[in-house]
Formats: sequence, structure tokens, C-alpha cells
Amino acid sequence: MTKYFNHFAAFIVTLTIFSCSETNWEENFNYKEKSPFGTYIMHEEINNLFPNDSIITIKKNFRDYLADGNFDSISTANYVCINYSMNKLEYEGVDSLLSFVSKGNNAFIALEYFSKNFRKKLEFTSNNLSKDSYFYEDLKKLKGQFYLDSLRTETYNFDRNIKRNYFVTYNKNNTSILGFAEIDTELVPNFIRIKHGKGYFYLHTNPIVFTNYYLLKDENSYINQLLSYLPSGNIIWDPQLRYSKNSDNNKDNTSVFDFFLKHNTLTWFLIVLLVGILLFMLFNAKRKQRPIPSIPKLENTTVAFTQTIASLYLKEQNHKNLVDKTIRFFLEKVRTKYLLNTNRLNTEFIKNLASKSGNKLANTKYLINTIKTLNKKTECTQEELFVLQKMITKFLKK
Repeated sequence: MTKYFNHFAAFIVTLTIFSCSETNWEENFNYKEKSPFGTYIMHEEINNLFPNDSIITIKKNFRDYLADGNFDSISTANYVCINYSMNKLEYEGVDSLLSFVSKGNNAFIALEYFSKNFRKKLEFTSNNLSKDSYFYEDLKKLKGQFYLDSLRTETYNFDRNIKRNYFVTYNKNNTSILGFAEIDTELVPNFIRIKHGKGYFYLHTNPIVFTNYYLLKDENSYINQLLSYLPSGNIIWDPQLRYSKNSDNNKDNTSVFDFFLKHNTLTWFLIVLLVGILLFMLFNAKRKQRPIPSIPKLENTTVAFTQTIASLYLKEQNHKNLVDKTIRFFLEKVRTKYLLNTNRLNTEFIKNLASKSGNKLANTKYLINTIKTLNKKTECTQEELFVLQKMITKFLKK
């Protein structure tokens, strides 16, 4: 099988094309993913991995595959599954898999998490010392050394995302240790074979070694050694575990909260986040008073209007008209301010106006006579207009 991995060079070119975008380092084990920790290459090269065997790729739950009569129970077969966990197989699926192996078939399963029911049926336990490592930087630091015998004859080195996951207890009467991982200078089993009925289970705790990242790094010699334990026979390749069509969970409704609840730190983060959002909504629930819009005071435009009209008259050089309006303005002022009748501008009127306004009699008489003179004129000059305006302004200041 080792020769067939030379075909991976073609996939390097393909993956390079897709590497222009940001790399997805998620451990997805998805056979459609060309990201580092997908299983696209494994899926595409399964025929080259088992050149002498017939490959059957299933696209349904393994239990449903057996129930639909797709498998010939007379011939021997090897079930192969590389994934994160086998939760979607469920209790009935596990029982179907156990029955399948007990009849003389084999199953090669590489998972990070084995279900409780599965562990109980095969009498083994496992431990993952890196279960709280899930961030990119933390996983990047996890290196590992694997061996296929206790004498450490050949070392297989892996430079990242190698979780310290291993088997703890097992039934020594039906279990053989086939591979080891070095954890804290101690060798612990990470690859075992369990006899079940007439067949065998081959279990591995580090499915990450089967992903695109390590296959492209030419780490296939280790993978070849692992798969070489399987006897010849039809290969039932299960690239992506699915729920049974008879299950309530036949739709893949895995929630993102499931991932948070698996880790204590993320669980507390989720709790604090939800409490924070609740407090924010509570303290902002009070009705807020809408601001009262300010209404600007009405502007007195009388002066501006008067100035505009005066400018128009000045522009037209109609000084007589302005003189008449100025005189009318003055007489109106006298009537309202000093309560005098302005119909007759005689000597008595001049005396009363001088007395009430506080102006000298001579100045008052000169102003009234000027008004009389300008009233009689048909035309006035600009100088006469300015003199009249100046006299009236000075008079009214008293």
C-alpha cells in the first residue's frame, strides 16, 4: 500500500489552489473538506489504500445499511470509520456493529471519543488528557510520538494536534495492544485489537493522523502499518457517520451549545455571557423620556425689513418719498409718546412739544419749520434727507 500514496502529489496541487483563502484549522473529519483536518484525501485514495479489495462506500447509517440488505453476510468484510465520535451510531447502531463483527467480520475505528455503551460492551475505558484543549494555539502545541511495539523499534513523530488520548483499562483475555503513544516518558496504548465473537475490533484513539494534513506531510507509513492489520476482504468505508432514518435525530441538528457544554471553561463563559445579556436588558428596560425639541424664538425682522425697503428707495434715488415717510414716522411718534395732536403744526404745538420732550424751544421750532418746508417741496435731495434724519434722531434722544 505504501507505493500508492505517491498519488497524493496530485492532490497537493489541487489543495494549493484552494489555499489562497484563509486556512480552516478546525478538526472536522469531513470527507468533503480539503482543509488540513478534513478527510478528503483519505476518501479519494481509499481505493489505493486497499488495492486488492473491493470498496463499498456507504452513504447512510451503518445500521440502515445492514437492514436494507446491501451486505452479503456470506462474504467477510472490514468496516472502516475515521471520525471524532460515534454518537450518531446510537445504541441500536452499536448493537448492529457488534453483531456484524461477531459473525467473523472486522471493524477498524479511529475516534477521539468512544460512546459509553460501546466501551461497556467491549469492556475498555479511555482517557483524554487534552480534552480541554480546543483553541487553535493550544492544539498547535500538542506534539506526539507513536510506536507499533513496546521496544520503540521505529518512532513516528507528529508535530501538532496530537491529543494525549489513550486506553486505560481493557479485558486482557481478548485484547491485544498493537500500538503505543509516549505520554510523559511513559508508553500507553493508543491502538488495540479486541476479539469479539469470530471477528475483531481495531481501535485507535488518534484519528487526526488520517487527515489531509498528515497525509500530505508523507506520514503515510504509519497509516499503512495500521491498516495492514486488516485481513483481505471487502472494505465498507463509512466516511461520515449519519443518524439512522428511524431515529428521532435523523436530521443532523447538532447544536453549537453541545460543544460549549462539553468543556467547563466554555460552559462558564456561556453562563456569564447569558447573565450579562439579561442584566443589560433588565437595566435598559425603563422607559426613556424622549427629548423635547427646542423651539427657537421668533426673530423680529422688522428692522431688517425696514432696512431692505430703505435700501430699495435709496437705490431708486426717490428721496422725496423717504422724506415723507420719515416725517410721518416722526409725527406718529409724537402722537403716541407725547399725546399731542399733529394736525396743526402752529406756535402752540411747538411750545407744547418742546415742553413735553425736554428739547429747547429754538431746536423744536427749527425742526418743525424744516418739516413744513420739506412737505411743500415736490423733490428733495439726499443731503436734505440726511439732515432731517439726523435732526429727528437727536430730538428723540431727549
